[in-house]
Amino acid sequence: MLTKESLIRALENSRHISGEKLQKAIEMHKTMGGKLSSILVSEGLLNEQDLAVLISQELGIPVLNLSSLKIDPEVIKIIPKKIAERYELVAIAKMGKVLTIAMSDPLNIFALDDVKQITGCTILPIVTTSKDILNALESYLEGTTQIDDLIVGINETDVEVIREEDNGKIKEAGSEDQAPVIRMMDLIIREALKRRASDIHIEPYESDLRVRYRIDGALQDGFHPPPNMQGSLMSRLKIMADLNITERRVPQDGRFRVKTEGREIDFRVSVLPMQFGEKAVLRVLDRSSVQVGLDNLGYSPETLSRFKDAVKKPYGMILVTGPTGSGKSTTLYSVLNTLNTPDRNIMTIEDPVEYQVEGISQTQAMTEIGLTFASGLRSILRQSPDVILVGEIRDTETADIAVKAALTGHLVLSTLHTNSASGAFTRLVDMGIEPFLIASSVVLVTAQRLCRKICVKCKEPYQVPNETLERLKIDSAVIKKISAFHGKGCKFCNETGYRGRMGVMEALWVDEVIRSLILERSSSDEVQEAARKAGMRTLFENAFANFEAGHTTLEEVLRITTEG
Repeated sequence: MLTKESLIRALENSRHISGEKLQKAIEMHKTMGGKLSSILVSEGLLNEQDLAVLISQELGIPVLNLSSLKIDPEVIKIIPKKIAERYELVAIAKMGKVLTIAMSDPLNIFALDDVKQITGCTILPIVTTSKDILNALESYLEGTTQIDDLIVGINETDVEVIREEDNGKIKEAGSEDQAPVIRMMDLIIREALKRRASDIHIEPYESDLRVRYRIDGALQDGFHPPPNMQGSLMSRLKIMADLNITERRVPQDGRFRVKTEGREIDFRVSVLPMQFGEKAVLRVLDRSSVQVGLDNLGYSPETLSRFKDAVKKPYGMILVTGPTGSGKSTTLYSVLNTLNTPDRNIMTIEDPVEYQVEGISQTQAMTEIGLTFASGLRSILRQSPDVILVGEIRDTETADIAVKAALTGHLVLSTLHTNSASGAFTRLVDMGIEPFLIASSVVLVTAQRLCRKICVKCKEPYQVPNETLERLKIDSAVIKKISAFHGKGCKFCNETGYRGRMGVMEALWVDEVIRSLILERSSSDEVQEAARKAGMRTLFENAFANFEAGHTTLEEVLRITTEG
C-alpha cells in the first residue's frame, strides 16, 4: 500500500504543491484521519490527474486515462460492482489468467487479495483517477446497477413455481437457491402481473438484453438485464417450463404455473433460437379472466343478446372469427364456463390448451404423433359429448367433421381466421364444404376485436385531428356534435392515455334470408348487407358507439376496424 511517508516524500520532491499547502493537508490528516491522498483532492490542494501521475512515478506503475479507452463490457463485469466501488477499481483487460485492473491506490493489498480470490486471476494493477473509475463503473454497469437495486427484497415467497405431480398434489419447484438470475426471473414475472401484461418478450441482441411487455395490445419497454445474464435466464425459464436446457438449436414450447399473492397464473412459453441467443415469449394465462362472464366483456346489449340466444341452442355451430389476440379464446371459454354444469359433457380439442378448466375434458392436439384436430374430433364424438370446442378450423377435414357433428345433435364452438363475420361462409366454401351443410349447421358467426379504453385518471375532452376525420367515410359534421375524449397520459396508464380493453363484436344470426344467400354462394358483401337489414351492427358501428359513449377514441376505432 502506498504509505503516508512515501507520498509526502514524493510530494516534497515535486512541484505540484507548495510546502505550506502540504503541511496544511498533513495537519488535517492528523485531525480527521483517512487517506492523505483523498484529503489533498477533496480540499482542492491537488487535482486527481496530477496525483495519479505522482503515484505512477513513485511506484513505477503505468498511469492510464480511462476516458479514452473502450473497455469490453464482459471484462468490466468480471469484478462484482460492490467490490469495484468499495476499492475504487475497474477491470479493463484480460489475457488468459492475467487480469489488468485500474486503481486509484494500486498498492492496496486488501483490494488486490480480494480481487485475486474472486477472479482466480493474477492481478496486474495500473494507476488512474477515482473520477475515471466511477465514470467507467457508471457507464458500463448502469444496467447491472438498476437490476441490483430492483431485485433487492424479492424473496422466495413472492413468486412460487408450482407443478402438478402424479399424485395430484402441487409442489413448489426450484426455490431453494435464490440466486440473482432466479430473483430476476421472479421480478420479470411480477412486473408482468403488476402491469396487466398479456405477453412477456425476452429478446437478446448483440450488446443488449431487452424485456418488453404487451399491455392492452401494444408492446411497452420493461427491463434491460445485463447481456451476460441471457443464458442463465433462458436456463431458468426452461427449468420452470420443463424444457431441455441443453438444446439451443431448435424451437421449444412448454408451460408452467406460478402462485403469487394468492393467485395461480399459467404461462405458455415459446423459445426460439436467434442470432445472438434465444428469444422467449411468455403468454400470460390468467384463469380469472375467463370467469368474468359474457356480461362483463364489454359487448353491446343487442350483440350480447344474439350471442346468448345462440348459446342456448341444443345443437348447431357457433363460429368466433378475428385475428390473433382479438380475445376469441376468452369469449369461448366464457361460454364454456356458462355451459359447464354437471348434466353436460363438455369436451375440447385445442392446440395448445389455453386455460385449464375444472369439469371440462380438454385434449391437446399433437400433430407429431398424429393427434390432429380432425382425428381428435373423431375420437371426441365417440365420447358422447354435449358441447364440443374445436380450437380452430384450419383444414377441410376438420371443417367437415365439425359441421356434421353440429348436424347430429352437438353444440360445436370453434374459431376461424376471417376479417368479418360474413367472410366465414365463403371461407368454409373455399375449404370444400357444401353450402347446404353450412346453411343447415351454422347458427351464429361473430367477428370481434379488442378496443383500448381511455384511461379514467387522465381522461379529458379533445379536438379530433383533421387527419383522423379525413380517414372516415362519414360526415365530419356528425363527429363535431359528439363530445370527444382522450387520455393525455399519466403514471396510471404509463403515459399511453389508455388503460384496459373492452370487446367489440358483430354477431351475424343465420336466418332464412342468410341461408338462401349461402345456398346461392353469394359474396360476403351480399351476406353482410342482408344481415345489416336484419338488424346486425357491424364492427365499425359497435366500435363507433363506444366512441360516442366516451369509452374510447376515434383513432382507436379506426385502428381496430377496416372502415375508413
